[in-house]
Order: sequence, then structure tokens, then C-alpha cells
Amino acid sequence: MYKMSSVYTNKMQKIESKGPRFEIGDFCVKLGSVTINQNFKGVLVEVEYRPCVVPGSAWELMREFLQGFLGSTVSNQAPQYLQIQILTAKSSKFIANVTVEPNTTIRQIKEELIKLKKAPHVHRQSLRLDAKGKALSDSDTLKNLSISNGGKLYLKDLGPQISWKGVFLVEYAGPLFLYLWIYQRPWIFYGDTDASKIDNIVHVAALCWTIHYAKRLLETLFVHRFSHATMPLQNLFKNCSYYWLFAMYVAYHVNHPLYTAPSQLQFLSGLVAFALCELGNLSIHIALRNLRPAGSTVRKIPVPTGNPFTVLFNLVSCPNYTYEIGSWIGFTIMTSCLPAALFTFAGAYQMTLWALGKHKAYKKEFSQYPKNRKSIIPFIL
Repeated sequence: MYKMSSVYTNKMQKIESKGPRFEIGDFCVKLGSVTINQNFKGVLVEVEYRPCVVPGSAWELMREFLQGFLGSTVSNQAPQYLQIQILTAKSSKFIANVTVEPNTTIRQIKEELIKLKKAPHVHRQSLRLDAKGKALSDSDTLKNLSISNGGKLYLKDLGPQISWKGVFLVEYAGPLFLYLWIYQRPWIFYGDTDASKIDNIVHVAALCWTIHYAKRLLETLFVHRFSHATMPLQNLFKNCSYYWLFAMYVAYHVNHPLYTAPSQLQFLSGLVAFALCELGNLSIHIALRNLRPAGSTVRKIPVPTGNPFTVLFNLVSCPNYTYEIGSWIGFTIMTSCLPAALFTFAGAYQMTLWALGKHKAYKKEFSQYPKNRKSIIPFIL
């Protein structure tokens, strides 16, 4: 059942085993029909030898008993079980002992700790090999980590969590509504502006801003597949502060009654760049989505598809960031707005750091990763 649960966990399906129980001397035998969402999948046989709690210590006797009705399918070797100590990462204080198999995953250990009421929700748990070490992946097994009987794992409580999708929806919805609110030139910002003329570029800028953040919201709902389910709740306030405050800063200047529009040539150049980069960004997000099957954390080397915008994968590891920066450069040119330029610079700096990290991870994970690719800027960085 342990092994089956690892296969079906991502699909959130219910696994049950029901059947009769028999007592034969010191042995207790349970026969169960295994069903997944009420669909029959097989038969589970559970045997308990009551005088012994460690199967390996009485395996010869149990093997002889099992072979009496299961035949040669019973292994001659006793099942391997490991006892792992779970300690706190902060003070190395003992939490619990868990008895598991070598192929048990980190995710299953987290679930076992919840059953023992020794740890919070799975997404709040971070298990490490060392107290100050790196968090282990849920898919790692004890065997792959070379953890033997008596080994130790350190548990850190990550604190309150929030889903990545929830964070994205909140941080993107804010700039959309705040910009459109200020676009209406509310009295609280500009006073009486009824007689002020609004340039057409201001209307186009509001439309471009709306398209960008509406696209982000729709991508969050229907395109993005997140490798992690949650992030610390405190990140919500940090992310929202960045997006919301910059949205108000840019909107205040672009929609100001004294705003001076750029030349028509500059406006059109920026608008074309913005539109092309928005299409490119969407194309890359769809290509990345198709690399990862639903409900999995599979990672593959991204490559160009039939969409011409994805050709940029031949030059950089993170073309979605390249196009994103290009969009805001286009918006800055189109509006000739200094706050928009500052927003572009801040975003470009952060995305460059992310791209460098992802590029390094790609090269470390895939030995055949293209050597001519840069991180974010073709031929340069």
C-alpha cells in the first residue's frame, strides 16, 4: 500500500483495502480487496505474527507460514525496514522515530509524521540531511539519499503557507485594478480635472497595462504548472508591495493632467515592441507548460516548438524573462515615463537573478544541455 500510494497521490484518488480477518494460532491473516475510487485493483495479504514486532527477527517462521498458501511468490529474504530519527533543525531536539522501507520517499515520511501528530501540514515541512542543509525533494528516497538504519533527518517548520496560484492572483489583480482606478483620475490624486484633456496615448497605455495583467491572471488560472504547491505567507506581502506600489507610481505619472506624450513615431515603436514581446512571453509560457505533464514535477530541456516566438530557446534559457523585459521596455518607450523605466529596471534586475539561477540548474541537471545558450540576454548574459 505504501508503494501504491506514491503512484496515486498526485491524482488525489482514494485507496481502500477491505476484507475478512482470520486468526490461526499466533498468526493473524487479513485478506483485502484493494480498490481505487471503487475500482478493483488487486488483493492485499497482511500477515501478523503476534509474539514478534520485528518481521526480520522471525522471518524464517513467517516465510514458512506464508509459503504454505502463497507458494514461491514469497521472498526468501526478510523485508528491509529502517528506523529513522526525526530531529528539529533548530535545536536537534528529538521528535519521533519512524519505521520505513529503503524506497520510502521524503513525502511519505512527512505524511507519516502527520499521522503521528508530530508535524504540521506537508507543505509546512522541510526535511534535511543536516540541520542547516538544503531541503530535500519530496520525490527523494532514503535509498537514493544513502540513509541507512538509525539515520537522522532534520525537520524545519516553514511557517504558514499560501498557494503559488493564490499569490499570483492577488499580486497581479492589484496592479490591474489600481491602475484602472487612477486612470479615471480620482479627485484624491489630482483634484478637479474635469476640464483636462486626456491624450490618446494615455488610453492606449491603460489598454496595454490591462492586457498585460489580464494575460498574467489567465495564465495563472489556465497555463502555469507550478513545481511547488506553496510558498511562505510572508512572501505575499512582499510581492504585493512591489507590484501594487509600482502600479500606483506608474499610473499616477502616465495619467497625470500635466503628462506630456512622446512623438507619434516613438509611441508606435514602443507599442509594436510591447505587442510582439507580449505574444512572445505567452508563447514561451505555453511551451513550458507542455513540457510538464499535469500533476507532476518533471523537468525537461526546453526547446523551440512550431511557434516562431519560441526560437529564442536556441539562444537563452529563460526567454519568458527576455520577452517580459522587452514588453516593459516597449511600454517605457511608448509612454516616455520615468517611473515606468524604473519599474522596468527593477524587474529586469530580479528576472536576471532568477534566469542565472535557472540556467545554472539546467546545466547541472542535464549533461546534454546546449552549451551555446545564455541565461537571459542572447550572446551576452
